[in-house]
Amino acid sequence: MDGSAVRATALAAGTLLLLAGCSSGGPGGGAPDAGERAAPTASVGQRPKADVPYWVDPDGTAAREAVAYADRGDVDSARLLRRIAEQPAASWIGPDDPRGQAEAVTTAATEADRDALLVLYNIPHRDCGQYSKGGAADGDAYRTWIDEVARGIGGRRATVILEPDAVLHLADGCTPEEFREERYGLLGAAVERLGRQPGTSVYLDAGNPGWRTPDALFEPLRRAGLAQADGFAVNVSNFFPTAASVDFGKRLSARVGGKPFVIDTSRNGNGAYTSGDPGENWCNPPGRALGEAPTVRTGDPLVRAYLWIKRPGESDGECRGGPRAGEWWAEYAVGLARNGA
Repeated sequence: MDGSAVRATALAAGTLLLLAGCSSGGPGGGAPDAGERAAPTASVGQRPKADVPYWVDPDGTAAREAVAYADRGDVDSARLLRRIAEQPAASWIGPDDPRGQAEAVTTAATEADRDALLVLYNIPHRDCGQYSKGGAADGDAYRTWIDEVARGIGGRRATVILEPDAVLHLADGCTPEEFREERYGLLGAAVERLGRQPGTSVYLDAGNPGWRTPDALFEPLRRAGLAQADGFAVNVSNFFPTAASVDFGKRLSARVGGKPFVIDTSRNGNGAYTSGDPGENWCNPPGRALGEAPTVRTGDPLVRAYLWIKRPGESDGECRGGPRAGEWWAEYAVGLARNGA
């Protein structure tokens, strides 16, 4: 996946490292009125559970940045950043202390009577050497990492988005041939291991509407263990409109036994960027906007949820003036919120 980095956010349970990413193109409400100061991060609460059962991190980067902007007198930017801070976004589990990270997030979510939303992004030979290259050292290290994540989740409720781009890069040939069979096995084993946790749902990443057709993905997804998963994820870290993502997901679902799916709507409010180099249109494209707020009320039984899987405001990589992949980029975050207003 073309963008990831580790950031720290303080939780009641301790310091949690979060890894955020961006998918290659080939991966509000309640804000203060103008003139008011943004409230402390502690005032960021949970969304109505019936609409979206996922946990809002009250001390996330957007919440803290909103307060910092208000303290500097930039009330407008603070208000816009609160549009991001007040919605649940996924926690990307990093390579270090996965058990502690998963336990911290799921414990905080449980204490708030909400579900955790996690992204696991540590497959060996990740991202084909692009902005988010890296991952576990080898298959044994990855299996150990997955087991530690599962132990950290325990019996608490969690939805896991598994390995953005890992299947796509098998299907497009980006993953070197000598590692392909191992990757299929690792993904299938991860689905099985996480599925043993009584409160865990697993959604295997399945690319986006801008990548070929569902016909190119259904067999790789089958080999990666989709039959044992709860469903698949569409448009992770990308910008394709929700309607296009629903169409893509439904066509793919028809090829994989009617599996349901979730859609990343975190930054798709203005759709995909088409004016630049097609090979870089996924990376910090200008003029993008926040998409639909996370919800399980999608109006379609096949579409389980709209989710903010990519954390709005975290860079896709060192392109178009952005910082390293996964690092906070306040100007971009403000732009997403302003354009999505």
